[in-house]
Amino acid sequence: MESCIAQTTDTEEILPPKREFRAVWIATVDNIDWPSSKNLIPEQQQQEFSTLLDFHKRVGMNAVFVQVRAAGDAFYAKSPEPWSEWLTGRQGRQPYPMWDPLDYMVTEAHKRGLEFHAWLNLNRLVHKSSTSVSADNVSKIHPEWILSYDGYKLFNFGIPEVRQFITDMTVNVAKNYDVDGIHFDDYFYPYAAPGQVIQDEATYQKYGAGFANKADWRRHNIDLLVKQIHDGLAAVKPKLKFGISPFGVWRNKDRDAEGSKTFGALASYDDLFADSRRWIKEGWIDYIAPQVYFSSGFSRVPYKNLVDWWTENSYERHLYIGMGAYRVGYRDRDKHWSNPLEIPNQVRYLRESETDGAIFFSSRSLKGNSLGFVDSLRQDFFRYPSLVPTMPWKDRIAPLSPRSLKATLLSKGLELTWERPEPASDGDLAWYYVIYRFGPEEKATAHDPRRIIGMCYEGEKYVDMTAEAGKRYIYYVTAVDRLHNEGRPIGPLKVEVHDQKLVRF
Repeated sequence: MESCIAQTTDTEEILPPKREFRAVWIATVDNIDWPSSKNLIPEQQQQEFSTLLDFHKRVGMNAVFVQVRAAGDAFYAKSPEPWSEWLTGRQGRQPYPMWDPLDYMVTEAHKRGLEFHAWLNLNRLVHKSSTSVSADNVSKIHPEWILSYDGYKLFNFGIPEVRQFITDMTVNVAKNYDVDGIHFDDYFYPYAAPGQVIQDEATYQKYGAGFANKADWRRHNIDLLVKQIHDGLAAVKPKLKFGISPFGVWRNKDRDAEGSKTFGALASYDDLFADSRRWIKEGWIDYIAPQVYFSSGFSRVPYKNLVDWWTENSYERHLYIGMGAYRVGYRDRDKHWSNPLEIPNQVRYLRESETDGAIFFSSRSLKGNSLGFVDSLRQDFFRYPSLVPTMPWKDRIAPLSPRSLKATLLSKGLELTWERPEPASDGDLAWYYVIYRFGPEEKATAHDPRRIIGMCYEGEKYVDMTAEAGKRYIYYVTAVDRLHNEGRPIGPLKVEVHDQKLVRF
């Protein structure tokens, strides 16, 4: 597109970002975000979810991360694991009437132009808050795979069959559902609990030969798993996105010169045995979303220091900042979260740092709008639409241009229609369309999202309901593929609006 619409060369105006990842986590474990109760009928669950998507779309989001595996369970029909109790009231009980939540959720997200990332918990089989455990839960079928720790039943990652099971479970989702991405959170080896010991000594003795210590072996187990999942996903869907949201600190500088300027904090490398930097350095994941759930004024782990470190250590993959929206307004030990400008200032900083966007935890906190921070997103930072950043290592071929752009005046507005482009050289068709509108005195540019009046996700037509009689408009339409490569525009279509008709000029 940039070759057909003039580049802007003036630097006096800072434009809103044309591309920025804007996402929210929707947690299902313990009914945190959805469904609101485990006793709803499917129709109520569907209505709740669709309403939730409408809300996040209005806020300005372009992606959702929905937890479809919370604890050895499933929010989808085609699974080797039992139905989730947080969906049906008891683990293993199928929905009645029967439906497939994941199919429904993906379809509803795509209708609204939202990417859908299937978020799976990696380590849990039984949660502390679980009230039922099905006979089909893996902890019952393979008790030899399990570590009991602090009231949880967790996978023992040192066992090769465990890593294979997790890989197969993950690839199964990719094979059977039209998701845009696969996502894991920060749960690998467990967060330390007082008086608790991870009971994997026998596994270490069996499989740990060649490792100087158990910590290195545990990190190796997680590395093997992440690489194995990456390879498995790439084999079935090479354009599927794969990413992880680790704890925010990789290592502290007081322990490793290559670590972040953070001091004495828990670190994923040392405490969770998750070498999060290595995964992105090796290209095993397409994006990393560190949970930077710290305020700008928190002395040991300042928000800006972590954003700076991850910006320098993202290795040309995408970096999305995990935002602690749930902390806004809480009067805990960190008083900075009572400042209504904390999240707006964090968004401003992540933009200045040229990250690729943000993911907010979680949906409930955005709906709560503590201190009005969501108003700042909707009215200011996310006021204008933004395309998801491209991933050129997966797909760099843009779709072809739409054809035969026409305009018709209707009672409800000015209708634009066009024909779908032919497949691009990689076989990709248009996934959606972007509609730009300029005044006759304006220089057409591909870089200003304020000139995007709409995006069309279904069909090849769009109604401009803000066109006014007596005014002249210039329209362009572009096609965008699944990985958000934008093609060259069709246009300009120049029209003058009269009360009864359109006139070309």
